[in-house]
Amino acid sequence: MASILENLDALRKNIAGGVCLVAVSKFQPDEKIQEALDAGLRVFGENRVQEALTHWQDRRAVYPDLELHLIGPLQTNKVKEAVALFDVIETVDRPALVDALVKECNKQNKTPRFFVQVNIGEEPQKSGVLPQDLVDLLRYAAQQNMHIDGLMCVPPADEPAGLYFALLRKLAMRHGFSNLSMGMSADYKQAIALGATYVRVGSALFGERI
Repeated sequence: MASILENLDALRKNIAGGVCLVAVSKFQPDEKIQEALDAGLRVFGENRVQEALTHWQDRRAVYPDLELHLIGPLQTNKVKEAVALFDVIETVDRPALVDALVKECNKQNKTPRFFVQVNIGEEPQKSGVLPQDLVDLLRYAAQQNMHIDGLMCVPPADEPAGLYFALLRKLAMRHGFSNLSMGMSADYKQAIALGATYVRVGSALFGERI
């Protein structure tokens, strides 16, 4: 099995300058996270606030240059912890969450960067704002003085990802966003070709979970 450093070297050959690799550390054991840190990685993505706290709360003091991304759905009752821990919250998807985040950011005097998650395949089981509702959510966020940095998506698993990456890029261009979080281990090269500035890679870096 290749080491994380070897996997990272292989990934970097395919990731051009200007594209940020977000190492998806969800479900990873502590020793693999440490191996990734030792390999020089500092940008990590987590799906769940509670798990992220166990991985990163104590490491903040040791690695002050960490950049932590929340890439999973955020419930409003976890907003306090999310704002305290994460530098980037990629999954803003509804007005109630905008309200909760703005209120908590004001309380903590802290401003993470925010991406709107678009349910690009209009899948009922997935989080994200529907493409046709994006303009209303962006307008609402602006009214609440929330600055949105970009868009994020998870395309349908059983359909060609490139179609959905192209659609997200089209939406981003329409609304003046240059930051796109899209692409995972199986399709990050295609995502980069279609304008991704952040790719979220787990198994191609850490290896398949046993």
